[in-house]
Amino acid sequence: MKRIQLILLVFILAAGVRIGYIFYQRHEYNVRQLNKPQAPPLNPDYYVTPEKLYLYDLKTAKQLTKQPAWVKVGYSITYYPYDAARHHVDFSHEAGLLTPLEKLEIKDVIAVVSPRAPGQKQIMSVFAQEAKDYAFSIGAVEGDDYRFFANDMLFIQDPHTLYTDWPSDIWNSIDKHEVKPGMNELQADFAIGLGVPESGGDDSAKTVDYVNGGKPLKITYRNGKATEIVAAPTS
Repeated sequence: MKRIQLILLVFILAAGVRIGYIFYQRHEYNVRQLNKPQAPPLNPDYYVTPEKLYLYDLKTAKQLTKQPAWVKVGYSITYYPYDAARHHVDFSHEAGLLTPLEKLEIKDVIAVVSPRAPGQKQIMSVFAQEAKDYAFSIGAVEGDDYRFFANDMLFIQDPHTLYTDWPSDIWNSIDKHEVKPGMNELQADFAIGLGVPESGGDDSAKTVDYVNGGKPLKITYRNGKATEIVAAPTS
């Protein structure tokens, strides 16, 4: 009987040691987790999902006439004079570049041949500016093969209603086409147009060159925020 009790006592002690060791491991793990550097919170901009248009022919492309559009990639879209009576786009004369977040009321979407690409037609969005008509390309068609880039070029929702977490001072600068320290790269794009990153940068430190409507800027970003903003020489 005493032998059996002794054996049971050994098992109980062994089980107690095992349970104690498990609790010790869990405690150490919790301590390590508490002391572990926390990953930065995800950028809320990543959760913004702008509404898209599903375009596959000229008829569906006319959806662009149903609501305003805002320019997503400023100073990168060329527009041309358009003669509605002649249904003619004057590709020989560039009228200008669409500005960042410029609001457009698209009147029509047409397909016309461009001298630069005679084998296909350009899909052109027509809009008015200062009582004159202009057009810019949102895609191309060759035979029955349509290719559209409208979703990469335009918002069909007011960006102010999409990026509601941005402070009012950031939006004030964007609306004035000004960039300031502390802005992230997307905010700067909205303010002064699309930029081109210089080679050799990474997510922690990068330099981006902006045309900025003929007033070029060079912006250095560190950890996603603009830290240095300098004028760049004009080409």
